[in-house]
Amino acid sequence: MTQQGDNWWDKLYDESAPDTAPTVPGESLDDHFATAPRATTGPPGPSPALKPSAEPAPVEQPAPDPRAVLSDRAPWETPEHGPRSFPGPPPPAPVAPPAETPTVRVQLPVPEPHADADADADPEYGPECTPETRPDADLTVQVPVPRPRAAGFVGSRPPTYEAEPTALPVARPGELAELVADTVLDGARYGTCTLRAASVRGDSARYRGEPRRDALLTARFGHDEAALVLVAVAAGSRAAEDAHLAAADACQWIAEAVGRSHARLSEDIRTGRRGDLKSGLHRLTDRTYGKLRARAADRGLAPDEYTATLRCLLVPADPECRTRVFFGIGGGGLFRLREGSWQDIEPLLPEPAAVTGAPVVGFGSPPPPKDADDTEEGDRLTMNLGVTTPPGPLVEEPVPPPAEPFRFRASVARPGDTLLLASPGLAEPMRGEPALARELATRWAGQEAPGLAAFLADTQLRVTGYADDRTGVAVWEA
Repeated sequence: MTQQGDNWWDKLYDESAPDTAPTVPGESLDDHFATAPRATTGPPGPSPALKPSAEPAPVEQPAPDPRAVLSDRAPWETPEHGPRSFPGPPPPAPVAPPAETPTVRVQLPVPEPHADADADADPEYGPECTPETRPDADLTVQVPVPRPRAAGFVGSRPPTYEAEPTALPVARPGELAELVADTVLDGARYGTCTLRAASVRGDSARYRGEPRRDALLTARFGHDEAALVLVAVAAGSRAAEDAHLAAADACQWIAEAVGRSHARLSEDIRTGRRGDLKSGLHRLTDRTYGKLRARAADRGLAPDEYTATLRCLLVPADPECRTRVFFGIGGGGLFRLREGSWQDIEPLLPEPAAVTGAPVVGFGSPPPPKDADDTEEGDRLTMNLGVTTPPGPLVEEPVPPPAEPFRFRASVARPGDTLLLASPGLAEPMRGEPALARELATRWAGQEAPGLAAFLADTQLRVTGYADDRTGVAVWEA
């Protein structure tokens, strides 16, 4: 060390240098250490002789062992005891927040001012303005919107076909008016009842690109309490190429016939003239099928190649009248949900022997037997005047089988009932698959009428083995 660099050391520890502070009796060792920094004039400067001549060589760090396992501990944490050959468990996955129910903002009605509203009057807007009726008051509230029920299936296994449409029907440039939509949905509310109607193309037709053979028509005739609501459901034959056109014609023609006679029909329903209703509706239905046979002849088709089953429901708009009238021809179903259980109220058809009367002379009946007293000239008591009798009608071909019988039922609804009019594609699984009937009863019993989207989802409940078109008309009684 040089002389210049040791001056501060000599000043502090030189024996000849006087003490920098008088010694106070009773001082502790800590007091001496506290006074030592004040004895120096400043921090010592670096000595040139102590500076290193060259920077030290960098120390080589050992390469990390690839077999070592990365620790998930921080450097300051205490190491765990015992061997550890695998990393710790992964952190738990973040929990997704619950799905929020969609809401809409609804404007609340402005309340009317009360007689004692002066006590709550706002001085800024006048004596007739309360905090609830101020122009800048926020009177909106968020109302949750129910989510529509997704279409599923009932039974032991899902159906083979896809649940959504696959192929569209073939269209012709000059016959675009004959195209039929895949799904039809409608609804209304009159009097004490709420109406929901849906017609959906079957899974089989969706897969093969065939049109929907079921037809649905809803119409209201008249006004106020005398109004009459008609719902017509027709189902064409699967084997016929123009079955969807025959079904549409049947619905249109029966609606035209009912519309022309709606005033008389509405009066008969409200007054309970059941006999007049049955005979009148039977006549209108026969006229509709007569037009179908004529249209088949125009197209060069057999009558059974251009026909459809037809089922109709008449609902008066009068809230005091709960009579619901069903009529039609052909298969399908009429069900009533009462007190949580389904009732099949389809009109029973009479036995074939009960509707077969005595044969009519000239139409397939054998000739009457001759009396033993008759002669070649005629009756023995009648003179032969030489008058030529006209020949009877000759039937060369066999008489066609009789048409299906007319179906009619007038029932009185109760509050809480649900009436279901179904096409064959919906009536068959209702009778053949109890799980479908139970599921619909669970959804509809004791509940308000569903919305259009929810009713469509209920109608589309799929069942294995039933892939035809479905059309359902339901009436909820309040």
